[in-house]
Amino acid sequence: MPGPAPAPKKAQSGPASAQRTVAAASTLSVVLNRGYLICGVSQGLPGFSNPDDKGRWSGIDVDFCKAVAAAVFGDASKVKYRPLNAKDRFTALQSGEIDLLSRNTTWTMSRDTSLGFDFAGIDYYDGQGFMVKKASKITSASQLNGATICTQTGTTTELNLADYFRGQNMSYKVLAFEKNEESLSAYDNGRCDAYTTDASGLHAQKLLLKNPDENIVLPEVISKEPMAPAIRQGDGQWEDIVRWTLFALINAEDLGVTSTNVDQMKTSPSPEIKRLLGTEGAFGEAMGLTKDWAFNIIKAVGNYGEIYDRNVGPKTPLNVPRGLNALWRNGGLMYAPPIR
Repeated sequence: MPGPAPAPKKAQSGPASAQRTVAAASTLSVVLNRGYLICGVSQGLPGFSNPDDKGRWSGIDVDFCKAVAAAVFGDASKVKYRPLNAKDRFTALQSGEIDLLSRNTTWTMSRDTSLGFDFAGIDYYDGQGFMVKKASKITSASQLNGATICTQTGTTTELNLADYFRGQNMSYKVLAFEKNEESLSAYDNGRCDAYTTDASGLHAQKLLLKNPDENIVLPEVISKEPMAPAIRQGDGQWEDIVRWTLFALINAEDLGVTSTNVDQMKTSPSPEIKRLLGTEGAFGEAMGLTKDWAFNIIKAVGNYGEIYDRNVGPKTPLNVPRGLNALWRNGGLMYAPPIR
């Protein structure tokens, strides 16, 4: 479901490649000179990127934008959010309208190889599912033969639908809309039998329905949807900053460093914590940042677990179990390379 793609990138080498890399490696200086980060987010997805009635943004994707701003400026507030629909998000990144795309976007091969992007790492493991009305008596996706399915165009969900129904030898009709709120409204008003998106989105969108308790999320997960922040190719320094911002969040949780104890942790005798918080080594300077880049991130937004719990965890209306998004030592897939 990636939109129209430019011609596939061609491998380059020699002086031309070096010149291109140097020319492109200016995102950090552009952001610093501008004085704030421009981050592409969704138009409104509770738990991931959603504005309140005063225009204040919150969510996992928003907190990641804040984390990058904290790494660069030492100030998580120096970020402006650009709400983008699924169709326009890639053009905005390609054109330089945004510095970073942090918008529940699935990392796929075609997007990685043909759109001129690099994905910085997986910040949320997801998978596509279905939501139906309880009154339908449907309890499994295997009962959706002949159903009309509502979804958003310009996303991977349409391709996943085709794969799933073909694999199950079932027929279906898709009702796709450019805006997610349109597809959700169509489902809520009975124009389709089921609504499909990533499972995390189902939990979030369910809260927006007229009668949330009259709907259920079916148990099947029909795809792999690794969500990842994206940046333009050709800027290795910026890619390092965004990638290691994510790794710092995960490593902080792994090491027990939180927003509430990070000041005390600066005196920890642990070599790993010393390197993370910049009291030993010059890891931040290697990326063009200050030595306390990760300290600033954790102080501002917390570690990965804090971000997860604050936005989609058990004390939120979404109440999404950590599952695959738990740390590797707790049975999940969250694992980051060491800072050393």
